[in-house]
Amino acid sequence: MRNGRGPFAAVAPLCAAALVAAAHAPVRAGTATTTGLGVPASTDLKFTINIDKFVFFRLGDGAWPAVNGTVNTAAFTLAPTIPGGPTSPVTGNNTAANWNGGAPVLAVSPAAGVKLAVEVRSNGGQVALRATASTPLTSGSNTIPMSEITIASDDATLPAPPIPNAGAGTTVNVTPTSFGTLVTQRAANWTFSYANLTSRPAGLYTGQVTFTASSP
Repeated sequence: MRNGRGPFAAVAPLCAAALVAAAHAPVRAGTATTTGLGVPASTDLKFTINIDKFVFFRLGDGAWPAVNGTVNTAAFTLAPTIPGGPTSPVTGNNTAANWNGGAPVLAVSPAAGVKLAVEVRSNGGQVALRATASTPLTSGSNTIPMSEITIASDDATLPAPPIPNAGAGTTVNVTPTSFGTLVTQRAANWTFSYANLTSRPAGLYTGQVTFTASSP
């Protein structure tokens, strides 16, 4: 995130140097002199205002304009049930279960997915979002394609980028809010889900995705 404070932080020492120099050099300013009654005198003063560009992007914890280094986690558990009940397996030996002989069903929990708050602010033009699979979703010996993690946004103006299997994915654009495409201020909720497309070996699979917001 760039918060635009850098240029303003340099103002104080520059002004102090200017005051010291003023003690040893004449002050330069616009002047005008007129003669005669009712003849006005005028002079010009030029103003410059430098507004720095910034992009603020939040996924999960945090609030504008603070920078939060917390990395949130979307965690899913696949719990088996035995068909014929359904009956949840109990750890142990010689335990009774109402089982019809079919393969156990692994259901994803939470079934509704993991919801995280998202916020984008910028004054630098069209904001684009991209997801990059920075580390694979692996148990160490087996890997799940990262693309099986899907994202749904509750606001079409702040869409979620698709997660690729590896590397950088395609970008999606955030809808600007004012001044054409220059200013953006959007907030939404993204719901992360695990597609569970096929059976996987047991294990704890971990991986990480980096989401990036950028403007021209």
